[in-house]
Amino acid sequence: MDVVTGASGLLGNVLVRELCTAGREVRAFVRKTSKLECIRDCRAETVFGDVLDSASLTSAFKGAENVYHLASEISIMPWPDKNLQEVNITGTKNVIKACLECKVKRLIYTSSIHAFREPQNGSVMDEKLPLDIGSRMGQYNRTKAAATKEVLEAAGQGLDAVVACPTAIVGPYDFKVSNLGNLIINCYNRRQKIILEGAYDFVDVRDVAAGHMFAAQNGRKGQMYILSGQRLTISELMALLQEITGVPSPRFRLPDPVAYAVSLIMPVYYKLFKVTPVFTIYSYKTVKGNSFISHNKATEELGYSPRPIKQTIMDNIEWFRENRYL
Repeated sequence: MDVVTGASGLLGNVLVRELCTAGREVRAFVRKTSKLECIRDCRAETVFGDVLDSASLTSAFKGAENVYHLASEISIMPWPDKNLQEVNITGTKNVIKACLECKVKRLIYTSSIHAFREPQNGSVMDEKLPLDIGSRMGQYNRTKAAATKEVLEAAGQGLDAVVACPTAIVGPYDFKVSNLGNLIINCYNRRQKIILEGAYDFVDVRDVAAGHMFAAQNGRKGQMYILSGQRLTISELMALLQEITGVPSPRFRLPDPVAYAVSLIMPVYYKLFKVTPVFTIYSYKTVKGNSFISHNKATEELGYSPRPIKQTIMDNIEWFRENRYL
């Protein structure tokens, strides 16, 4: 039996689907406040709890062979967020403790490419890079690096654990609409008027879910595996969207100095008007940073093989269309 924490998220609900399809018995661990329409059609047991509630974790993990720990908080805002510290670090410590108490066979922890110290732009990023506990990029990076360190240390002390590090996840079953999903919708509906030059690595959510399952089966204890996809410049991404949808891509490119200035101001707007953050200094640095990322280790050791990102975006748009997001 497999337990998936954070089962109502994009990766979480897709992993639940893939596990069920593979014939696994699945227990979806979610908060009572979670919206569950994303897993209602899945043959999975739903268990309510919180990673900050140790008793609920222990109860959920009883009898589990594998625990996939996906639950985490994400923030691209520049100021401290107590939730990130508590959920990402304390929550992971609680998961580790519950796995040990319940004698779980294997913990598969979902970290992030942002947990690594980013090398000079142009250098290829891989698992040999050190964790960046003191990252200047943002609190999210620091908490994911610290939580990953906890998992690796636990593995060194006896817990059978592996770590998966995805890049920018995109794909169907995006019920909550991720930042990238929102960009796709806005471009399709001709609401995206301006873009920023830059680049990043994008990966299909279904391939990341498969990568987690491969890690459970074939991963080496105490090892990290980068689950990346395909690097695209923002212009290439826009051209791909135009090719698929027929909708002209935005013509106006925001100059770097202007984009940088705007990224510093926007968080104030998001906070004052309680708008979901989209473009901050974190976003700016991400697309301007290093996005040359290798998944060779995952391919060689796990059998991981991500599909072309064009197919992913086509499937994502079709899913949005079928579910009336467009």
